[in-house]
Amino acid sequence: MKINKLKPIKSSEITPQELYLDRRRFMQLSAGVTLGSLLSTKLLAEEKLSTVNTADDALIKELTPYKDVTTYNNFYEFGTGKEDPAQNAASLQTRPWTITVEGEVKKPKVFDIEELLKLAPLEERIYRLRCVEAWSMVIPWVGYSLAELLKRVEPTSNAKYVEFISLHNPEQMPGQKSATLDWPYTEGLRIDEAMHPLTMLAMGLYGQVLPKQNGAPIRLVVPWKYGFKSAKSIVKIRLVEKQPISSWMKAGPNEYGFYSNVNPAVDHPRWTQAKERRIGDFFKRPTLPFNGYAEQVAQLYSGMDLIKNF
Repeated sequence: MKINKLKPIKSSEITPQELYLDRRRFMQLSAGVTLGSLLSTKLLAEEKLSTVNTADDALIKELTPYKDVTTYNNFYEFGTGKEDPAQNAASLQTRPWTITVEGEVKKPKVFDIEELLKLAPLEERIYRLRCVEAWSMVIPWVGYSLAELLKRVEPTSNAKYVEFISLHNPEQMPGQKSATLDWPYTEGLRIDEAMHPLTMLAMGLYGQVLPKQNGAPIRLVVPWKYGFKSAKSIVKIRLVEKQPISSWMKAGPNEYGFYSNVNPAVDHPRWTQAKERRIGDFFKRPTLPFNGYAEQVAQLYSGMDLIKNF
């Protein structure tokens, strides 16, 4: 499973300089003091990052503006409108925060967010994000592979799937007062998908602390799947033997399958997935199989019917 590594480059060379050079803004972000101190020798001091680009150099030129990334979101815990998360997420309290990892593991553990920040070297990875509603973004995430966390709890041979559970707190997340979904939000991956090096635990974006509306303080990023597979504001990870039923599978089993790989040949029942609109662009572009990551992940699904297993 190959990850194409670029020559490490300064952060100011891959994102708008005003975002990386605005140190005071970074430190003033909610819950930013801890991450800021941990990243000070990497992002804030403009040292070279271990930059991972899984597609090509062109992605650097396609980065979605920070404003769009942080104001146009799906995060139903704060409302169903695209602007609702940015408007309503201020009520989310990201400290203290823990993630419980349990189930089919030899060493179950409760990780504090500060411990998670130090668990592995933080990397910046430029990943496409493709929404099932046919819009997309290109985002420079900060974090590390989920495998770094899972290997520390030592999954047993019975661990076939990994379930992710988001925070359930209607007082902090007003969207949970509605019956839009069966709360708390849950998602799942097969164990080999979860252990794939592209699967990421993200704690920041654009060199900044992960904004609340984008899933603070820690979220999943699975770049070859539709965005709803990337659970936000995670509080529990369970390794299980049977395939979990995710929130969207419960809500619409004929529309949202377990795998949810980006597949332009499989339309959503209410719209085509053959094309997408990159936020900021006027014209649509063809959707790439596996969101452009087929070289890295297609072998995970060798022999599978990707129309039946949508």
